[in-house]
Amino acid sequence: MMMTVEAKNNPDMQKRSKFSVSGQSSASSREGVFPVCKPEGVSSFRMVQLVRRNLGIKKVGHTGTLDPFASGVLVICAGRPATRLISQLMVGDKEYEATLQLGITTDTQDPEGEIVERRQVPEMSERVIAECLAQFTGEQMQTPPSYSALKHKGKPLYYYARKGIKVVKEPRLINIKELHCLSQDRDTLALRVVCSKGTYIRTLAADIGEFLGCGAHLSKLKRTRNGFFSIGDTLPGEKLFAEETARSLLDSHHISVDSVKELLAGNTENN
Repeated sequence: MMMTVEAKNNPDMQKRSKFSVSGQSSASSREGVFPVCKPEGVSSFRMVQLVRRNLGIKKVGHTGTLDPFASGVLVICAGRPATRLISQLMVGDKEYEATLQLGITTDTQDPEGEIVERRQVPEMSERVIAECLAQFTGEQMQTPPSYSALKHKGKPLYYYARKGIKVVKEPRLINIKELHCLSQDRDTLALRVVCSKGTYIRTLAADIGEFLGCGAHLSKLKRTRNGFFSIGDTLPGEKLFAEETARSLLDSHHISVDSVKELLAGNTENN
């Protein structure tokens, strides 16, 4: 695709050019993939609704939900040709910046739940943290949290949890490919996580807290990469609420289905 003068002078547009950003606005040409940076306090479903409304396309979905308290890369597919690629796009690795609140556990393993227990947080050296994180790096079995969208008899687990019904799913194999400490203080721990599909960062946070002996919950989460799409490829989700500018914003970030198929084909060849 020939790059415009504007794109040559705009680093963000240069980065997105690998996805064949079209900038066209007809209904059929708007079918494609839109990487959005979901803001905190908004559900993933609400982001899908906004894309559906602003594009005028009924068939819209995403490649992996983010909880309302979380932010970051949410890959939205619009139109039947694009939504057919969702299962393939979900396979890619995810990257997160996660903040753990040490000394406090919650029933949902995140800030949206009720506090279950408070514990004293001991002094921990960098060596202790490094040894802890090493224990959670690599392939391992992880039990999905009770408050999750994982289905049981056709209903999400949070449906049963809210009714006080305990449902325990079998542990699943995950892979924590990278796990590094970004910063730490007396009662918080910030981590960078690169992991496989199906990994629950909330559960990882809770498990790390138990390993350290003080308990913990995930207080903040930002997804910085979802498969092929990084935070630098995204459009600001909060701007989708303004109907007068949302359409042009989506058009400028549109990634064609053919471009995504090429990426998927190249990934298969490289593997």
